[in-house]
Amino acid sequence: MDATDGPSILTLGVQDAIAGLALSTEAHWNQTEEDWRIFLRDGIVFGIRDGARLVATAALLPYSGNNAWLSMVLVSGTHRRRGLATRLVDVCLETARKNGLTSWLDATPDGAAVYGPLGFMPTLQLRRLKLVKPARAETPPPSSATLDALAMRDRRATGFDRIALLSAFAQRPGSRIVAANGAIALVRDGRTARHIGPLFADNAAAALALVDGIVRSETSPLLLDVVASQAAFLEGLTAASWTVERPFQRMRFGPATSTGEETPFAVAGPEFG
Repeated sequence: MDATDGPSILTLGVQDAIAGLALSTEAHWNQTEEDWRIFLRDGIVFGIRDGARLVATAALLPYSGNNAWLSMVLVSGTHRRRGLATRLVDVCLETARKNGLTSWLDATPDGAAVYGPLGFMPTLQLRRLKLVKPARAETPPPSSATLDALAMRDRRATGFDRIALLSAFAQRPGSRIVAANGAIALVRDGRTARHIGPLFADNAAAALALVDGIVRSETSPLLLDVVASQAAFLEGLTAASWTVERPFQRMRFGPATSTGEETPFAVAGPEFG
């Protein structure tokens, strides 16, 4: 559909972070203003306004190796079923095509039903889990680890160089990188809950032990976006009172550009990979 067939599609800037946050908050997502600034600063964010109000967005965040994450596909409840999301996704895919980029996204089941006919191929199955914590830390946090150690493990798992994204996460107030017994994870603030991920480990027992150490040192609700094929890890979490909130499907549009050498136990979160 051509941009002239409906409201104009605009390229947004960092001044639109608060307006974008209003959309993701309406959708009950965990993104923060700083998350929006990453996309607006380092990626390309397209939007549609109704007057002065931002009512729809979609973003493309480039990674290394000719890859990009298609993210922040949001439409206000007052403007759904008008084809706005489809128009914005089309613009993102055309931008990726012109730049020779393979596009990735994390879709809800309803979203996967839309993206599949567009040519997106399913890859990983993900599960979002939540744990509501009492407002009391029981133990000190696990040992800290370096950004370089996390980035090396992330590159090994994804095949992407995401040091800029991981650095932006790690440098925020309240963020920490923790490690123990061959497991390493990033913990950072979200809008309504702290997010654990990405999380890499040599085995499920080490991953569960690290998560337990994080849980015991935290006071806020926690989220984990778990790779569903890590069955022992997923079962261990649900046995420890984590609840599955919803599934996600990771999908790819375009040729595979790299192969990971290991499977993560949890990803950085939908919209980030």
